[in-house]
Amino acid sequence: MHSRDSNKVWTPDDIIITRKSLGDRIAKWTNKKGRHTTQIPDFTLSQYDTPTQLTHYMHDPSLCLVAQGAKRVLLGKEIYTYDAYHFLITSVNLPVVAQVIEASREKPFLGLFLKLNRRLIAEMFMNSDVRLPRSQQAGRAMAVSEVTLPILDAFIRLIDLLDTPEDIPIISPLVQREILYRLLVGDQGDRLRQMGAAGTQSHQIAQALDWLKENFNRPLQVEELANHARMSASTFHRHFRAVTSMSPLQYQKSLRLHEARRLMLTEHLDAASAAFQVGYESHTQFSREYSRMFGAPPLRDIKSIRQLADKPAS
Repeated sequence: MHSRDSNKVWTPDDIIITRKSLGDRIAKWTNKKGRHTTQIPDFTLSQYDTPTQLTHYMHDPSLCLVAQGAKRVLLGKEIYTYDAYHFLITSVNLPVVAQVIEASREKPFLGLFLKLNRRLIAEMFMNSDVRLPRSQQAGRAMAVSEVTLPILDAFIRLIDLLDTPEDIPIISPLVQREILYRLLVGDQGDRLRQMGAAGTQSHQIAQALDWLKENFNRPLQVEELANHARMSASTFHRHFRAVTSMSPLQYQKSLRLHEARRLMLTEHLDAASAAFQVGYESHTQFSREYSRMFGAPPLRDIKSIRQLADKPAS
């Protein structure tokens, strides 16, 4: 493969061949429908042979890349579509609705997910000559960008480590650092630098989101949250919406509802107990907001998920 600063100029055919190689590797490790964890921490692979239904979940800071097919992610009222030519990058935890929109038995959706480590990004930034952009204004925490050959090549080498698990602890961090470097010097470099550099507004909002994630069951005081971000309430509210596309209250509500769903599904809590545990005082309000987000009342939603999980694979 040819690196970014190689003397040889790579062609579109090089990307096509490399993308095909990446897809073959993903297919090898995902021999059935769904999302598959790997022995590499925070690295998962996916294969779907049909488009999927809309799915609600909390999207981690990550890079999502597709070797074949396409996927759509809804953040608030915004739509982000990525495919074999584009990857999705997210710099903070965000509540999203997602759907695989292009997949078939002949050409299944083949994708990968790598969670981004903010601490490692900050470390790379501090120990390199990469400088902050002139603008330190908070920007949207999600974006779509064009896939490059060096990134495809790095992910091929990352997946190939699954063939030699004993090499993963040593070599995987090195390959992931290369991937982060490719992002830092590419089109999304400003977004990652904002994510990792202390003192930027995006970094301050990310710290507030971390606090909110740990304390979402407490009554929300925007002033208290703004203090964690070291901003005035009005400035905080403006930049919070710029990063997440929603208000702090909407974000907290999404955190609560996703956690309540998890509690009912995996810990078998009833709806009233789950609602109370995540901070709701009114079961009626909880049921109404749950139905609005997930499309069905709690009991019916959890029942349908369990029936789907128990359904034999075709």
